[in-house]
Amino acid sequence: MMRALYTAASGMKAQQMNVDNIANNIANVNTAGFKRGRADFQDLLYEQIKLAGTQTEEGNEIPVGIQMGHGVGVGSVSKIFTQGTLKASGKETDLAIEGEGFFQVSLPGGELAYTRAGDFSYNSEGKVLTQNGYALDPEITLPANAVVGSLTVTEDGTVSYQASDSKEMVNLTNITMASFVNPSGLEAIGDNLFRATQASGDPTTGTPGQDGFGKIRQGYLEYGNVQIVDEMVDLIIAQRAYEVNSKSIQASDDMLNTANNVKR
Repeated sequence: MMRALYTAASGMKAQQMNVDNIANNIANVNTAGFKRGRADFQDLLYEQIKLAGTQTEEGNEIPVGIQMGHGVGVGSVSKIFTQGTLKASGKETDLAIEGEGFFQVSLPGGELAYTRAGDFSYNSEGKVLTQNGYALDPEITLPANAVVGSLTVTEDGTVSYQASDSKEMVNLTNITMASFVNPSGLEAIGDNLFRATQASGDPTTGTPGQDGFGKIRQGYLEYGNVQIVDEMVDLIIAQRAYEVNSKSIQASDDMLNTANNVKR
């Protein structure tokens, strides 16, 4: 059996996964805090037909050998953590990070998750939650005597509000942010959340706007860093690569058919 059949098939499988990744990027173009994925390819094992550097019968050294590859595979799908577009929303609980860092979110059971999506909202008790009901860490809860619309979050994460019986702003808490040595090693768990892994390393926490952390912009949302034009170009390339690999399978099949029809 011709190895080209399996080699081309591996190329089709890899491009299929590439298209799946591109489709996910395009689908999340308007998802708050989304970071695009990039499929990284790697070649597979090689068959050593003739080793370079071996000696011929005449004592000469073979300068270049023969290695036949067995196709391609997807080595990883990397998350690209470049800055997304900031858009003004005017909503006081919308927070965007301009620069590096993640918001910390408390999951059921006390585990922490991390997100770039700042589309938070109040619940009936005045607690600031994600769209799936997870609380920020540290929690932000407006007291009952807070003036509606008075929540203020500064660039350095200082949270304050105005009490109904006072004209002075009252400090409530301070938002801390987390960063990772290898953010691409984070595990995406859905709901715009990431979980720390051994590959990402332990989080380093700090104050927004200091020590390399980004600033917080209240009333803004960071949308996905997907560039539709780039994704469409990548989609065309992936589609053509898939098509050419299928042509390789067809050519191999034609060659096998020719060999089968050879008459002695």
